[in-house]
Amino acid sequence: MVAKMCENIGGNICISNNQAGGSSLQNFFSNKCILVTGGTGFVGKCLVEKLLHSCPEIRVIYLLIRPKKGLDVATRFQELIKHPVFERLRAESPRALDKMAPVGGDVSLPGLGLSEADRLQLVTSVHVVFHSAATVRFDEKLRTAVSLNVAGTQRLVELGQDMNKLQAFVHVSTAYCNADKHEVKEAVYPPPASPEAVMHWCDTLPDDVLETVSERLRGKHPNTYTLTKAMAEWIVSEQTNNMPTAIVRPSIVTAAWREPLPGWIDNVCGITGIIVEIGRGTIRSIVCDQKLVMDVIPVDFVVNTLIAVAWRTATHRSNTVQVYNCTSGSLNPILWEEFGQLTQKETCEFPTRHVMWYPGFTFRTNHFIHKICDSLFHFFPAFLVDILLRLQGAKPIMLKISQRFRKAAKTGEFFALNEWKFQCDNIRSLQLDPEDKKLFEVDITQMNWEKYTQQYILGIRKFILKDSVDTLPFARQKLRRLYWLHRITQVLSALLFIKAIKHAT
Repeated sequence: MVAKMCENIGGNICISNNQAGGSSLQNFFSNKCILVTGGTGFVGKCLVEKLLHSCPEIRVIYLLIRPKKGLDVATRFQELIKHPVFERLRAESPRALDKMAPVGGDVSLPGLGLSEADRLQLVTSVHVVFHSAATVRFDEKLRTAVSLNVAGTQRLVELGQDMNKLQAFVHVSTAYCNADKHEVKEAVYPPPASPEAVMHWCDTLPDDVLETVSERLRGKHPNTYTLTKAMAEWIVSEQTNNMPTAIVRPSIVTAAWREPLPGWIDNVCGITGIIVEIGRGTIRSIVCDQKLVMDVIPVDFVVNTLIAVAWRTATHRSNTVQVYNCTSGSLNPILWEEFGQLTQKETCEFPTRHVMWYPGFTFRTNHFIHKICDSLFHFFPAFLVDILLRLQGAKPIMLKISQRFRKAAKTGEFFALNEWKFQCDNIRSLQLDPEDKKLFEVDITQMNWEKYTQQYILGIRKFILKDSVDTLPFARQKLRRLYWLHRITQVLSALLFIKAIKHAT
């Protein structure tokens, strides 16, 4: 088949689309130069791994990496390459890792902190941009959140405008950037305030004044994360001009369904951290309306959607920014109650050797009752364990752990007490060919929640708690002892309660 040719920087030749022997998406990414921001994050790592694994003819993936915690760019890149997420590539195609190229930069700095040479390389060679860099901390100060999520996005858009080979600019947002609406269409909504004005305020106002402004700006937004992601979308919508641009909005991103490994997860953020403590028996009460539809999306569905959207954006040009709600609630719904029951079942079927009490928890919407339960089942047990640890000469850690997950649960309450209907027409209209549908799975309706929950729990055991399969017999034996201890404690508590009632009367 005759290939169309184009000249690459430095005089090299690259082959464009329509090569024989690959799927439509694979052919599109053949010989492409990709720029990924946020490549060291959870979604970013999975995206890079999937691109290298399933699009083997990619020329290079540039990774924008900033120095962090005393580590320079080169050191952070070497740590990234050694990450377990790339085990599949190391086993099957180790040379693919050579296609990753670090670029020193920082989205919070003017000009992205790029050197002149690196900027020239990017603007003259990049075909596809995936902008995933952001702060995802819900409690981030407005100044920091705006710097990273809003100004950082604007800086990347400005770089994209200078890219003379750009075919697709894909911005990773969040389904909850419009958390003040119960029905969310695949469209960009005006933010609560002008992003330019807010960026100016963050540059000029003192901290105390900015905190007051932050509270007023948030309005019905639960935190600065959703607020600044809404403003970032407006930047993308208003300033990309004729750039081929799309926005992908994932809901709550969770462990992998299939790739790079079933159940793969590498952090304890959000719902994963809660599940960890449920499995250890240390969380007994959760504020949540169990009758509502929850909306989580496995990371590989997010990654496959990003890749498919880049292809679609490049090959089906539109005069407007296309938005894709990458969610599960409208297509394959599951209630919090159902997910909770599956979680309870699987944590007891596949317990961890780190289990501290027999797992069991209750969803409740009454904050007063929850506070009582939190004191009885979370604070006091952690306090007593810490006393025992001190007596044994060990470092007390349980109160610190308890407080950390109490804070995580608190920040997630808004999402567990509300429900959204996300329009997903654009996801349905991606129109992948049969081969691409297998290679890049984007249809969440085909996922089985029971099987997924089991994989999630096993993934937490393996990748977070570092429990091998060999520990299961010991963990199950420990769980049986804790079960009877739990029952005995319940009986004794009931007897003491009855005795107290009799004594009172």
